[in-house]
Amino acid sequence: MSTRIPGRALRSPVLLSVVGALVVGTVFLVGTGSDPLTAYGAILGGAFGADGIGSTLASATSVIGLAVALAIPLRAGLLNLGGEGQLVLGGITAAVVGLYSPLPAPLTVLLCLLAGMGVGAAYAALAAVCQNRFGVPLLISSLLLSYPAVSLASYLARYPLKDPASGLPQTRQLPDGVALPEFGTSTVTLGLLLVLAVAVAHFFVDARTATGYEIRMSGLNSRFASYAGIDRPRLTVRLLAVSGAVAGLVGAVGVLGFPYRFTDGALTSAGDTWTGLMAALLASAAPVGTVLAALFFAALKVGGLNMERVTEVPSELTGILQAIVIVFLAARFTLKRRGATVPTPAPAPAEKKESV
Repeated sequence: MSTRIPGRALRSPVLLSVVGALVVGTVFLVGTGSDPLTAYGAILGGAFGADGIGSTLASATSVIGLAVALAIPLRAGLLNLGGEGQLVLGGITAAVVGLYSPLPAPLTVLLCLLAGMGVGAAYAALAAVCQNRFGVPLLISSLLLSYPAVSLASYLARYPLKDPASGLPQTRQLPDGVALPEFGTSTVTLGLLLVLAVAVAHFFVDARTATGYEIRMSGLNSRFASYAGIDRPRLTVRLLAVSGAVAGLVGAVGVLGFPYRFTDGALTSAGDTWTGLMAALLASAAPVGTVLAALFFAALKVGGLNMERVTEVPSELTGILQAIVIVFLAARFTLKRRGATVPTPAPAPAEKKESV
């Protein structure tokens, strides 16, 4: 048993895809006259060194949260492409609550988190209702609903809630004390622990509950799940609501950290939503794999900036590596599926002997 686990890990398609991407990246580096060992060493040092680990964890807070948010419905074969809209709505809602709440600061922080989750859940569930009631595919409804959400948040930050003392499109700074506690002098906040708690809850539900079993069965074969009595439309609404709640939580966490306000475009400029989606796809929406893949991508992003400073290799190389990992993984699964569906020729029927 102990010898099988390392063997299966070494043959993992995810590991092979990562190794393949590193090999292709090495070819690129050698072709440009750069030293691959120096470049990869700069990525590791920049991501996990004393000066970079804080930035990696701060970036991982958002990437892990959004990866888990998108992995929850993906586990059932449902693709939520509206993460940006749910993220931004959660952030602007937290800003409004933080600015106008009459409660003490600790209670206001809790109310900001709950309000961001509630708005994100309601908006994501709207995409599921569009599919169930009006036949609009979830892929389209979730994506299209993201645009008015981002536009609404942009309007609020630029006009009604704009800080008159600033020339940037941003709200006023939250009152003193309305912020998540930070670890030391870094920008890593309590939001990291909240996101990890959500990931642990996702793992527990997925592996230890009947609901998790229904979700996995629905993702493997939705028709079989329907025959087994699983209400697919109701499950879609529930999963999209939970997914939107987690995305809204990430948006609220982003506002309750530095610079303690909502700035138009700040939550989406890093592209963490799509990075989280890549992480969920890379791990096939498995709870533990999703967190590790998200941490891997966050480290690549932060380490790439250090690589650019040390070796003058553009940091865009890390984005290329991310894309190659996904391409290799998709190609492997596609070839495996095609190989499994190739029909085998049936043996020719034996000729009957004529009776004399």
